[in-house]
Order: sequence, then structure tokens, then C-alpha cells
Amino acid sequence: MNSYFDILIPIVLAVLVWGGYALVRRTQERRAAWESGLTAPGHVVRAWVTTQMVNNQARRVQWHEYDYTTGDGLAVRFKESGGPRDREAGEEVLVYYTSADPEKATASEPQPGKDMAGTVVGLFFIGLAVIVILYGWATVPEL
Repeated sequence: MNSYFDILIPIVLAVLVWGGYALVRRTQERRAAWESGLTAPGHVVRAWVTTQMVNNQARRVQWHEYDYTTGDGLAVRFKESGGPRDREAGEEVLVYYTSADPEKATASEPQPGKDMAGTVVGLFFIGLAVIVILYGWATVPEL
């Protein structure tokens, strides 16, 4: 039985670390897009909602797919979660992007403080989970 935990716990820890990395990476991408000063008119191609079950509670995640053309004439399509629920297909939006990575754009309004606060809270809970798992793993007696 212990061998299962010896295999499972490092996998869970790796997933948590990857989740923290992904959270920080997306926050940096959004901040770079907002700070680049490059914007383009875009439109919503489609909007949909996914449902996730978390602790027996349904959690709705709003998704949008956007099209826009950069100042260099490059047509770009990207998906983004967490946008406004009332944004529908065909609606015009302002897209923020970087010239180095136009596919890492965002159609969210600049809210760097709110974005950073969400990242810090997310990293706090991921770190807390890692500490609890490591503590439990280190203190459980061998059977």
C-alpha cells in the first residue's frame, strides 16, 4: 500500500507545481499584452460554457474564441476563459496583444491588480496543498 503512495504523492505534487507554473505564466502573458500598448479590433467567433464539478458543486467556466488582425496584417484566432457572460458571438471587442506572441492575446480589460491578487491567492492555496501533502507524507509511519 505504501508503494502506491510513494508513486502517487510525487505525481500529485508535480501536478500542483505545474498548475502554479501555468497560473503564473498566463498572468505574465496577460500583463505583457496589456503593457505592450498594441491593440486591435476583434470579434467573438463563439462563446460557450463548460461545467466542472468541484466538491459536488457545479462550477461554470465561460469561454470565448476571438479573431483579430494584428497591425502587421497577421490573422489570429485564440481562446480565452473567464470573460463576461453576456459576450456573444459576433460582438466587437478590443484585443490586447504583443508583437512577439500575438496568439497569447487577451480580450479582457486591463485589471493588473485584480489579476495579480488572483494569482497570489491561487499560489497560496497551491503552496498550502504542497505543504500539507509533504507534511502528511513525512509524518505517516511505515506500515
